[in-house]
Amino acid sequence: MKVTVSPSLLSGVIEAIPSKSHAHRLLICAAFSDGKTDIVCKTNSDDIEATCDCLCSLGATITKEKDIFLVTPLSASAQSVVLDCHESGSTYRFMAPVVAALGVNTEFVLQGRLSKRPMQPLWDALESHGVSVKGKNTERVCLSGKLRGGQFQIPGDISSQFISGLIFALPLLDSDSVIYITGDLESKSYIDITLSAVRAFGIQINFAGRTIIIPKGQKYISPRCVPVEGDWSNAAFWLCAAAAGRKSVTCAGLNPRSEQGDRAICNILRDFGAEVTIEENRVTARAAALFGTEVDARDIPDLIPAIAVLACSAHGTTVIKNAGRLRLKESDRLFTILDTLKKLGANICESEDTLVIKGSRLAGGCVDSHNDHRIAMMAAIASVISDGSITITKAEAVGKSYPGFFDDFKMLGGSIRKE
Repeated sequence: MKVTVSPSLLSGVIEAIPSKSHAHRLLICAAFSDGKTDIVCKTNSDDIEATCDCLCSLGATITKEKDIFLVTPLSASAQSVVLDCHESGSTYRFMAPVVAALGVNTEFVLQGRLSKRPMQPLWDALESHGVSVKGKNTERVCLSGKLRGGQFQIPGDISSQFISGLIFALPLLDSDSVIYITGDLESKSYIDITLSAVRAFGIQINFAGRTIIIPKGQKYISPRCVPVEGDWSNAAFWLCAAAAGRKSVTCAGLNPRSEQGDRAICNILRDFGAEVTIEENRVTARAAALFGTEVDARDIPDLIPAIAVLACSAHGTTVIKNAGRLRLKESDRLFTILDTLKKLGANICESEDTLVIKGSRLAGGCVDSHNDHRIAMMAAIASVISDGSITITKAEAVGKSYPGFFDDFKMLGGSIRKE
């Protein structure tokens, strides 16, 4: 799909979509619980669908009725399954330890860049505890054997999803386990989201410092009904678009006390000079004079595409540092942010783990999403500071996390043409 976005300002009130990070986790917990669970989630996405498909292949039943996922847990898992993870890194990294804990021989089918994303630390942890992995770095990876409990070492600076996957799996084992996190711990908030989810289903886990202690033989207990939180990661695009375009946007349905680390967007907007108001379940960003600042991307990699547009609209220079992990996303996001914004006229350069952006208006042009949902959304909101139209090819990439993005963009006043 090709979408052309005309220069336009965004303003108004928008309801935040459900967090796919939270939804993944609740669906997995529900599928292994002791009874049916209703998960309140108004929208779906390609990534959430991937997790649902995998859980159903294992024996769970998941249906969507209006705003609710109805989850009937698996009673007995198959001996051998094929799990299509689409291009969802969360699905792949969460499900690998889970199927190992169940002792199910599994073939993972991987699409897009998923086979190229780092997995070796997780494979090392599983292989040292009774699991065989074949087909590494290919589009079909096979796991066999049954996971044993014990002591696990996982680096904290590659992907927090490795740790989350083990947190889902290890309570199911018949021996106690301990996860030791080595090196720097990045994106800790995603581990906190996982812990919040499993605890909502009755799992007892102790996390102190760099050590996670997981008692054996636990059972997931359904809370019967649980809501998915609003998504701070995608709401950030609207908040940044408002500040960059000198308008006002309110995002409703956001929990200001959420475990989601991307709620840091509020403080980052303030660092640029924007006015931010936080109420009980809504956040408003208003126009103000913006000035370049320094942003540490270590714990908030998913915010950087939206922040990059904000930086283009600010006076002076913005330095985004510790952003190396963006190279391991759906695209090499450090390069694709630079490539996209430079083609639109931005003054931007990159190094191994840094972006430097000097504020200036954009000229418009034609860019490719690189099959990356956040790059497509970034290009769209760049229209608020563009003098010319922006054409985005492969714009359907937004379906990975936000299928209704362009409808909401138009509702907030954006002008688009789809081909």
